[in-house]
Amino acid sequence: MNQLIECVPNFSEGNNIQVISKIANVIKSVNGVKLLDIDPGKATNRTVITFVGEPELVCEAAFRAVKKASELIDMGKHHGEHPRFGATDVLPLIPIKNITMNEVVMYARKLGKRIGDELGISGYFYEFACTDEKRRNLAACRAGEYEGLPEKLTNPAWKPDFGPAEFNETVQKTGATAIGARNFLIAYNVNLDTTSARLATIIASDIREKGRAKREGDSLTGKIMRDDKGKTIYTPGMLKAVKGIGWYIEEYGIAQLSFNLTDTNATSLHQLFETSCEQAAKYGIRVTGSELVGMIPLQIMLDAGRYFLKKRHKRTDFSDKEIINFAVKSLGLDDLAPFDPRKKIIEYRLADR
Repeated sequence: MNQLIECVPNFSEGNNIQVISKIANVIKSVNGVKLLDIDPGKATNRTVITFVGEPELVCEAAFRAVKKASELIDMGKHHGEHPRFGATDVLPLIPIKNITMNEVVMYARKLGKRIGDELGISGYFYEFACTDEKRRNLAACRAGEYEGLPEKLTNPAWKPDFGPAEFNETVQKTGATAIGARNFLIAYNVNLDTTSARLATIIASDIREKGRAKREGDSLTGKIMRDDKGKTIYTPGMLKAVKGIGWYIEEYGIAQLSFNLTDTNATSLHQLFETSCEQAAKYGIRVTGSELVGMIPLQIMLDAGRYFLKKRHKRTDFSDKEIINFAVKSLGLDDLAPFDPRKKIIEYRLADR
């Protein structure tokens, strides 16, 4: 039986359509690879591309995309709302069919070595592909962002897993790349009727698993508390398997809670949305809808639809299409732009292969 993996690289370009198209075209140039989704963001200046195929083919397409991005994107000139440290900022491989996570780790590490050896790009392995537990979390690998790379790459504790351990001329242009093997992740933004990035950050911090920094006196303005080693002390957040930040998105004129949901068995999408509504209300802020970045599994949408149907004391024996439409309306996924389930639900796109 054929093995199938998904690759969801994030490129540090969200405005220049020609650049995005050229990267997408080299992915499509690999026969047997199916490009499922291209999701650019102007304010984040970042594009998420999703493609699937057999492992060797996906890795070849990923390599070509990293190479093309390194030619077209200059990180020395990059600005955007999203944390980033490279032209191909993050490149996860995800098991989809007939393949184990250990096998995906092998492909991720092989790909990283090739990128370092042939392209001279530095980087780190994260999640299941990590070589050190402190590198498991993507945020730790990317801490300091692009601007911190000159110091980070020469720090023995953060010697890159592949590529040069120096901020040379190549890395100055390309930045670094984080390559991972992980389970399916949902990138999900919640829209607020405020322009305050500060309030959005506070709300996101309340919700995310990591929580919010403890402060002396006033919980919002007091001095941040630190332990004996100088590390920030955190009050744990409300939901497991949730990473989150708050930001203001100029193209929409609103602030958002920007989340990564890493395990929907620990926290469901609808639970994250409902909790966001409740927490925002405590600060006098209303949630107007939400936004999906990239793609989503069918079952998660069906679970959300059935949850909201039950909440409104309605029966749930509808067709999948009707349940999904109810989920879209309840989550406000069409708040900022039309939401097309045929394009955003991974099983539907795979069926078109």
